[in-house]
Amino acid sequence: MIEFTIWDILRNLLLATRWTILLSLVSFVGGGLVGLVLLFLRISKRKWLRALAKYYIELFQGTPLLMQLFIAFFGLGLFGIDVPAWLAAGLALILWSAAFLGEIWRGCVEAIAKGQWEASASLAMGRLQQMRYVILPQAMRIAVPPTVGFSVQVIKGTALTSIIGFVELSKAGTVVTNATFQPFTVYGLVALIYFALCWPLSKSSQILERKLNVAHRNH
Repeated sequence: MIEFTIWDILRNLLLATRWTILLSLVSFVGGGLVGLVLLFLRISKRKWLRALAKYYIELFQGTPLLMQLFIAFFGLGLFGIDVPAWLAAGLALILWSAAFLGEIWRGCVEAIAKGQWEASASLAMGRLQQMRYVILPQAMRIAVPPTVGFSVQVIKGTALTSIIGFVELSKAGTVVTNATFQPFTVYGLVALIYFALCWPLSKSSQILERKLNVAHRNH
């Protein structure tokens, strides 16, 4: 019987961690871009655009991420389209992340006093100019803590992609456990790696939130 050291186990898990980090980055950046579009739709003056974005957000927030992954992976297969696990995982996580980020950012934009809109309108600014020069710079300061906090959810969400065969950290944990028969050691290390990825983000989110509150009170 082959003996596996803790280093052997850890090395294999760290190799899979690269894919967890890469998938998290792709999901967060892609979700941010789609979320920005959703933000503009949600605050649009046109009712049908607001409704479109609202239904999109309700659909993706109101259904489990696991189901969305299944649909992205198996659903397109029904039409004869062969979707690789990494593509289905990335697509599902981008669309899921966008729904939450778009709503977080909408709340931040709506937290800006109405007087800011009125003041910028009095300077003959168009809607896009108002957003670019007046509203977004203020909203971004409010949005940083919850946005950083949500990135933790994205990292943890990548664990579900193992169900469609994408080999990230949790899937690698299962594979290594089957090879070593040391589930306690393997999953203990998996938990530690997830903690090492998520804790700094959670902590920075709390620090940013405290700084923002202090700055707001001083203001």
